[in-house]
Amino acid sequence: MVVSFENKVALVTGGASGIGRATALAYGRAGARVVVADVQVEAGRETARLIEAAGSEAFFIQVDVSKGGEVEEMVRQTIAAFGRLDMAHNNAGIEPVMASIADSSETDWDRVVSINLKGIWLCLKHEIPPMLEQGGGAIVNTASVVGLLGQTNMASYVASKHGVIGLTRAAALEYAAAGIRVNAVCPAIVATPMLDRFTEGDAEVAAELTADYPMKRLIDPQEVADAVLWLSSDRASYLNGHALVLDGGFSIQ
Repeated sequence: MVVSFENKVALVTGGASGIGRATALAYGRAGARVVVADVQVEAGRETARLIEAAGSEAFFIQVDVSKGGEVEEMVRQTIAAFGRLDMAHNNAGIEPVMASIADSSETDWDRVVSINLKGIWLCLKHEIPPMLEQGGGAIVNTASVVGLLGQTNMASYVASKHGVIGLTRAAALEYAAAGIRVNAVCPAIVATPMLDRFTEGDAEVAAELTADYPMKRLIDPQEVADAVLWLSSDRASYLNGHALVLDGGFSIQ
């Protein structure tokens, strides 16, 4: 897939690693100027350096997406630096502490929902106004295949990702007439640092997680990034409010 984002500006949260880094680099390769946002400073700066080394403009900003003031400042700095915001990939998210609902803590629930769901709402809240002013834009939120299905022992995560899909659809309806498209990607298990934390780096555990997957493998972050770029592009110009499932057929079994 070849898309061009020359003279466009992209914002990626959770851009320090995994899906976010892959998407930020892909936006840069397609010609966009890229703002990389994350709580991880050194890894986020490295993503920005990699984009610049490949020939595009980029800068990093440290942001906790669960804090409205920091998200507002992230967008303000984007506009101050590049003058506009054409595309946003709201990707920042965290994994839960694995436990049954009865054994889960209120602290874990609040932490996961605050970042995974409230964080995307805050990003939308502050990204949409500049897009309205310029006459349009494209936003892609990172949900999950478990935003469409159930999963045991991770209720906070499942609920947050169901919420992301609902929020995506609500925003798509509200702003379609203004030229702003809002979609979501719903990947299954992706080979990212989040997975490494979950499996403690054990390849056998990772293999067990995908044993029931028709394609018998993890998703590469670049495969998700390719979907995000397509959803961001004019080639998906009539796709709005869609939750694009990237699971190798797992959910249709």
